[in-house]
Amino acid sequence: MFIRTKGRHFFLNGKPYFANGFNAYWLMYRASDPSGYGRLNVSAMFRQAASARLTIVRTWAFNDGYINNDRPLQYSPGFYNEQVFKGLDYVVAEARKFRIKLILSLVNNYDDYGGKKQYVNWAVSQGQHLTSDGAFFTNPSVKQFYKNHIKAVLNRYNTITRKLYKNDPTIMAWELMNEPRCSDPSGNTIQNWIIEMAAYVKSIDRNHLLEVGSEGFYGPSSHRRTKYNPSGSNEGTDFIKNNRIKHIDFATLHSYPDAWLPSYTEQNKLSFLRKWLNAHIYDAQHVLNKPILMTEFGKSLKVNNINQRDELFKTVYSKIYKSAKLGGPAAGGLFWHVLAKDMDSYRDGYEIILEEKSSTANIIAWQAYKMYKLKILFSRMRRRASARRDQLLASHP
Repeated sequence: MFIRTKGRHFFLNGKPYFANGFNAYWLMYRASDPSGYGRLNVSAMFRQAASARLTIVRTWAFNDGYINNDRPLQYSPGFYNEQVFKGLDYVVAEARKFRIKLILSLVNNYDDYGGKKQYVNWAVSQGQHLTSDGAFFTNPSVKQFYKNHIKAVLNRYNTITRKLYKNDPTIMAWELMNEPRCSDPSGNTIQNWIIEMAAYVKSIDRNHLLEVGSEGFYGPSSHRRTKYNPSGSNEGTDFIKNNRIKHIDFATLHSYPDAWLPSYTEQNKLSFLRKWLNAHIYDAQHVLNKPILMTEFGKSLKVNNINQRDELFKTVYSKIYKSAKLGGPAAGGLFWHVLAKDMDSYRDGYEIILEEKSSTANIIAWQAYKMYKLKILFSRMRRRASARRDQLLASHP
C-alpha cells in the first residue's frame, strides 16, 4: 500500500505512520558495481537497518554526466546507462524485501553526481548562452531536460520486481531536488520552478507523495521567521511558501549547526537546533497543516567526539518524539548517513555503521523502537474510537 497524508499526519493502510530512518546516497552507485561486490554492501545495509527497526531510507535517483564520475546514470540528456538503472532496480527490490520505504531524490543542487550545473552545461553545449547555474530553474531547455529525467525515472520498469516505479508502494515519495538553493532572494525563482515541476510529477504519478527537498530556510513570505535562519541567511527558498504549494504533500527539514554556525559553542549550536526544530514543527502544524520529516541531520566525528554527536541525536529525536506523541506533525528523522562495513573509502566522519553498535547506533535503535510503539498505540486508539462510534450508531438507528 502507498503512504498517504491526511492533514498533518502520514497513514499506511489506514493507520498512523511514524518512522525512523536514514540517508544512504551511495546505494544505486554501489548496486551497479560491475563486480557485483557492491550489491553485498547494499543487502547488508538493508539487513542491518531492518534489524534496527529503521523504516525509511533516502537516496539518490540521479547521477548525471561524466565529470568526476565513472558510472553515470544519465550520461547525456535523455540517454541512460542500463547497468546503473539496474542498480537502482536492485535498491528498490531490496528495500521491498526488507519492508523499508524509499525517498528518491531526482537531482542535486550541488556539483556532486552532476547536479544542476551538469544540466546547464548540457544546454550550453547545445548552443544555449547561459552564464550561471541558476539557469537550471528558468531556462526552458534545461527545464525540459529535467522533466525528461523525471519521466524516465517515474516510468522505469523494474527488471527485478516487474513493476513500474510509479506503481511501486516501496517508494514513499519523490524529492524534487536535494537542498535547492538560488541567488534570487525574493524566492520567486525557486517557487515558480517548484510549482511547475510538482505539477509535472503529479501529471505522471498520482500514487506517490512529493516533497521539495529543502533545508527549511525561511523567506520573504514569512519575514518574521527569518530570525530562525542560521546567521539570517537567505538561500532563495521560502519554507512556508514552498510547502504551501498544492502538489507538495509534506515538508522537509535539514540541520547542520556545525557547518552553518562554525563559530558557535556546542551549547549554542544545540540551542539553535532546538529553536530551529520548534519553529518548523509549529509551522507544519499551525500554518501548513502538513506532516514534516527531518530528512537530514548529523555530526562529523572528524571535528567532534561521540558524546557530542550523541547529544545532537538525542536533541533531534526528543523533539520529534514529543511532537508525534502529542499528535503533532513530526513523523520521523533521517540521519546522515549509513555505511555498510568494508566501505572505508566512503567514510567522511558522518558515517554510522550499524553493525559496530556504537552509542549513537543504540540511540538510533531506541528511537526507532519508540516510534514503532507509538504507531501501535495510535492504531489501537483509532480502532477503539471506531468501535465506540459503531456502538453508538447501532444504539441509535
